[in-house]
Amino acid sequence: MIEIQNLSKTFHTAGGEVEALKDIDLRIEDGDIFGIIGLSGAGKSTLVRCMNLLEQPTEGRVLVDGQELTALSPRQLRKARQSIGMIFQGFNLLMQRTALENICFPLELAGVKKPEARRRARELLELVELPDKADAYPVQLSGGQKQRVAIARALASEPRVLLCDEATSALDPKTTRAILELLRKLNRELGVTVVVITHEMRVVEQICNKVAILDGGQVRETGPVSEVFSNPRSEAGKRLVLPEGEKIHVLPENRLVRLVFDGAAATEPIVATLAAKQGILLNILAADTHSLAGKTYGSMVLGLPQDETEAARALLYLREIAGVTAETILQ
Repeated sequence: MIEIQNLSKTFHTAGGEVEALKDIDLRIEDGDIFGIIGLSGAGKSTLVRCMNLLEQPTEGRVLVDGQELTALSPRQLRKARQSIGMIFQGFNLLMQRTALENICFPLELAGVKKPEARRRARELLELVELPDKADAYPVQLSGGQKQRVAIARALASEPRVLLCDEATSALDPKTTRAILELLRKLNRELGVTVVVITHEMRVVEQICNKVAILDGGQVRETGPVSEVFSNPRSEAGKRLVLPEGEKIHVLPENRLVRLVFDGAAATEPIVATLAAKQGILLNILAADTHSLAGKTYGSMVLGLPQDETEAARALLYLREIAGVTAETILQ
């Protein structure tokens, strides 16, 4: 389990102090695939680097399995980090070493004898489905293959936690899906807890069971992915998840309503039924759906009728549908 308590991080720059993180509280359970999502500059990478103390927090505590990392001596911290693997967007492989030698590197630093290190490295290449690339150098590997080697290297010390800092951002969509499936496999088969730092919703949707939305260095919302993405409560969550009604070009007098509906309601022809039963026509201005945990969640922005009476009837109808949240959007 990872517990982050009242964590803040301030950088001192030539232009003054920059508060990158502000009073962060998070709890990540064993076995979670936990997503931390936010736009650029939200503080995501700083937060993940604080989790293993590559960045020292200005205030607060980081505990992993009850051990307070922020209270350890440098020697104790080096040992504790062996249970926390990390992979990066840029792979960070040693270019003069083969794939096998890259995976052996942390084992060598830990004092593991060469024959045992090579045996372990070959096992890990099998695990990440690259058994035939042991003697290949990074320049001979594709981006996805490099990331698989980086994952194998991160697993060399048999960590309980794997931190992924924008690990798929440099990959194409097909390769991204394959890497995410590999992470899911590792979580399932090895029981490793995975923390995914990303700005991409599709990454969180594909593999995470829980998510925290970071904005301006603060956690604005956290919870199960299905709950947060189907009905975000924070403004930061709505910006990430829901159609942006504010950016839709409509007549000034039109009022908008945003619907958020769960998997059950998503199968119902809401707009068509409203037209057939109530005789009220609405314009669909934006719509989006997400597949989470085998269910489809959706959201859409509708243009309400200009007639006040019809608009009120439409809102009343929409708000009486089970599993649907309807909220007006101010233009």
